[in-house]
Amino acid sequence: MAASGVEAAFRMLEGRWKMVIIFQMFAKGTLRFSELERAIPGVSQKMLIQQLRDLERDGLVIRTVYPQVPPKVEYSLTDWGQAMCPALDSLLEWAAARPATTPA
Repeated sequence: MAASGVEAAFRMLEGRWKMVIIFQMFAKGTLRFSELERAIPGVSQKMLIQQLRDLERDGLVIRTVYPQVPPKVEYSLTDWGQAMCPALDSLLEWAAARPATTPA
């Protein structure tokens, strides 16, 4: 049971850019597509769009479209996405506490 829950959680977060996108939104809140593009050097437009769609589909990100010219689209974390913050902070602390390894 627990293994399938962990598997489902990792499936939502897998992908090279999803965690970076989520951390940008934790740090800066609501962002426009162009702001995300600038904040994440190296990500292609196609990949950013795909990763944002996946995050939106999984309920972590909300996409808000404003009916104006030119179109304005903003992305932000849902309440459920925001609730992930303590878990990710714990993961970062765990990674930072990695013991030094000695060469064999």
